[in-house]
Amino acid sequence: MGLLETLGLRAKAAPTNPTILAQLNPPVMDAPFGTYWGAGSYGGYNNYANSILRQDAASVPAIARCRNLIAGTIASIPLETYLTSTGEEIPNLPWVDQLDKRQPMEVTLAWIVDSLFYYGVAYLRVEEVYKDDNRPARFSWVQNDRVTVKYTFDNSTVDYYMVNNIRVPDSGVGSLVTFQAFDQGLLLRQPTTIRAAIDIEKAAAIAAQTPMGSGYIKNTGADLPDQQVQGILNSWKTARQSKATAYLTSTLEFNPISFAPKDMMYNEAKAYLALDLARACNVPANMIDAEMIRTNTYQNVLDQRKEFAAYTLMPFINAIQSRLSMDDLLPRGQKVRFAVDETFLRVDPTARLAVTAQLLELGLIDLNQAKEMEGLTPEGSGEVDDSEL
Repeated sequence: MGLLETLGLRAKAAPTNPTILAQLNPPVMDAPFGTYWGAGSYGGYNNYANSILRQDAASVPAIARCRNLIAGTIASIPLETYLTSTGEEIPNLPWVDQLDKRQPMEVTLAWIVDSLFYYGVAYLRVEEVYKDDNRPARFSWVQNDRVTVKYTFDNSTVDYYMVNNIRVPDSGVGSLVTFQAFDQGLLLRQPTTIRAAIDIEKAAAIAAQTPMGSGYIKNTGADLPDQQVQGILNSWKTARQSKATAYLTSTLEFNPISFAPKDMMYNEAKAYLALDLARACNVPANMIDAEMIRTNTYQNVLDQRKEFAAYTLMPFINAIQSRLSMDDLLPRGQKVRFAVDETFLRVDPTARLAVTAQLLELGLIDLNQAKEMEGLTPEGSGEVDDSEL
């Protein structure tokens, strides 16, 4: 037994509970993230088993707020296609506008970000392909706990993936497209903090359900038989649950032994953990109301919006747009990127119009291009195309 195992810092064997299996490692790596419990492979499979389930973590308000801020914002930003040689914008392929034909693009993007946020990896399953080049044409999002992976004998690369314990093809319809985040995901990075937040939520809920503190009933009279004692305890418990007034005889006395909710400082603990979780999610604390003092003005709110995009959103944005721009999805020489500047950062009309005016004065754009930048309809040439009639 090694030192880490002796101290309880490394598990002897990874758990294999099928309800919490989830894919973590990227499709091709020099080595797995590690051999400690929670990452790496076990018996050739990546039995990623974390004591924190996604639905439990999502029940914490601070985490839910961070997730919704990140996923909701990114999902609202459209994707555009450009030529890498000239930077010219070209029409999107159908799947760039709608990855899954069964649901809006925003919904699919939000769940991709959700997977990256919690697990560090996201999956799309190929549902249709183009006949001319066999590139994917449509996708569907696959939740992480449905995916497992089989490694090669030396655990260096991925051998194949499985969805619902059924092997999927390496390419074509039914294969998986994987997205890797820049870290291992919140569930693996912060299990202790998440568990503490979950425990505080449960403790506060229990305190709300049982406004009277727990304790014991002391009998100063003759000893009672076990059956009668159990009956008294059941009656006392029933009265507490129904919030009714309970009655004790002169020989019975209730002695509370628990602290009141105020003494337990649930609010302070929740505020502290919310601040810690904001740091863990790389989200400014005031954006999830984890700071009680507000000092924002109009100007620094705009600056904070830019910082939020640069430091919080960009790791997810880059992970998604870089994967969608790879040669197995797009023809060589094309790339996909989020229109961050044109949508999310269009928050200061005065500054934006000043830049547009400068571009016009320098002759870098014409009037129609300026109107298009502002979402206005360019002026027509006055000629009518017969094909449009």
